[in-house]
Amino acid sequence: MNQPWLKSYEAGIPATINIDKYASIAGMFEEAFERYAHRIATSSMGKDMTYAEWAKHSENVGAWLQQLGLKKGDRVAIMMPNCMQYPILVAAILRSGYCVVNVNPLYTATELTHQLNDSGAKAIFILENFAATLQASLPNLKQLKHTIVATLGDMLGLKGHVVNFVVRKIKKMVPAWKLDNAISFKSVLSQSINAKLTPVHLEHNDLAFLQYTGGTTGVAKGATLTHANIIANVLQVDAWCGKELQTDGEDGTVFVGALPMYHIFGLTACALYCAHVGGHLLLITNPRDIPAFIKELSKYPFALLPAVNTLFTALMNHPDFERLNFSSLKIALGGGMAVQSAVAERFKKITGVTICQAYGLSETSPGATINPVGSREFNGSIGLPLPSTDVAIIADDGNHLPIGATGEIAIRGPQVMAGYWQRPDETAKVMTSDGYFKSGDIGIMEESGFVRIVDRKKDMILISGFNVYPNEIEDVAVRCSKVLECAAIGVPDEHSGEAVKIFVVKKDNSLTETELLEFMKEYLTNYKRPKYVEFRTDLPKSNVGKILRKDLRGQ
Repeated sequence: MNQPWLKSYEAGIPATINIDKYASIAGMFEEAFERYAHRIATSSMGKDMTYAEWAKHSENVGAWLQQLGLKKGDRVAIMMPNCMQYPILVAAILRSGYCVVNVNPLYTATELTHQLNDSGAKAIFILENFAATLQASLPNLKQLKHTIVATLGDMLGLKGHVVNFVVRKIKKMVPAWKLDNAISFKSVLSQSINAKLTPVHLEHNDLAFLQYTGGTTGVAKGATLTHANIIANVLQVDAWCGKELQTDGEDGTVFVGALPMYHIFGLTACALYCAHVGGHLLLITNPRDIPAFIKELSKYPFALLPAVNTLFTALMNHPDFERLNFSSLKIALGGGMAVQSAVAERFKKITGVTICQAYGLSETSPGATINPVGSREFNGSIGLPLPSTDVAIIADDGNHLPIGATGEIAIRGPQVMAGYWQRPDETAKVMTSDGYFKSGDIGIMEESGFVRIVDRKKDMILISGFNVYPNEIEDVAVRCSKVLECAAIGVPDEHSGEAVKIFVVKKDNSLTETELLEFMKEYLTNYKRPKYVEFRTDLPKSNVGKILRKDLRGQ
């Protein structure tokens, strides 16, 4: 098959990867635990955990889970932000033969009920801050049998008592809760201190993660990610970024873990890849606390900074960000949503580093395409297909379109999910007969193999027969120095079918509607210009900071 992107690969990057290197993610963990035993694996709130300690804790917790009588493949949920327990639990659940169900801790009781019932989770590890939500869900939960409640201070030694006091009494971040038969995470650690894990035979096709996503439409569905899917994506990222991020020295490369591990971007591209190369993961529990986040960054020579567009913006809008030392920063990885060119230009001016934009979805573990890490200029594309990955641009009838044509981006490779959990009907809607996953994103492929997203299929605005793409409008609006962030949607219009409406958060309160529209007139033809402007103090966002146009359309 013609793969035009291979000619654009940087020297030394292979066309394919070999996923037979590991039989399971558990095997990948065990190699890292042995090889990097004395290195620091993670840091959180000033506390370090070595790979040897990670190995010991995860073996103990995994053995404890096995003593509950769970069967191989049973689902175990984790509902917490980035804290020391998270990597322990991921390794424990996978090493003991179970499947991780990542849960957004900001879920409502209704959302939590759906996910726990749909996944059939038998156990859940939850931070006490969110225990009240689980309490509200309990009467409607069908299969949950075991609840383990953790606190932010559990793994922080003496400092943990202070952290827990502040979280509970000063910041009042723990609503009252009551969960009968719940056990504390500390009790699990003490009960399992001498427990031995029973080895479990795991293969590529065994289920590793149920990663819930709205997909292209509808209610949240579990993307079934196998051990092979995740191994493939870790090795693909390593093939692409390894020479920049691997170290042979005493200390591991510092990865910034600000993206939540319950989200596929933070999970694979940061946490699991970091473990594979013996990196040092700096866990940021609350990335919305920008001053505290920057203070943490000032303490470490960080080499990888993965973020979404809104997080890059929030960091740069704080005066202390410019004072950081960026000499060790190798890769600023942008994903989750389109990185705006104005944001990339500003970031490079401050740091000297070009944002490397990548693209993926929960259904692709997530990485599908990425820009060369050696690029000196931000090109606005989502890059080239990763090794062992085919990308096609397809028409509505499923036929492959030629280079330069606009159509739906479709992805085939070892990182593509096995399907949606217990939803063969939904799986059939997104998989083609020749094994491609239909992303729901509209794009083009250039002669060089670089792929550009035009927009989400469902976000496209149709004005008098012309296709208008919100990304283009938003990219122009944020070039105005008085605009902080924005989102464009289509609204009904009796004359043209639809018209553009833009929601804007001001950076400068003096900005007026007339001034903004006059600015945009220079860049956009008449029918693309917003007909309506609404100023807001904030915009609805997902758990990783992606602006949710669908929520704006519903208002």
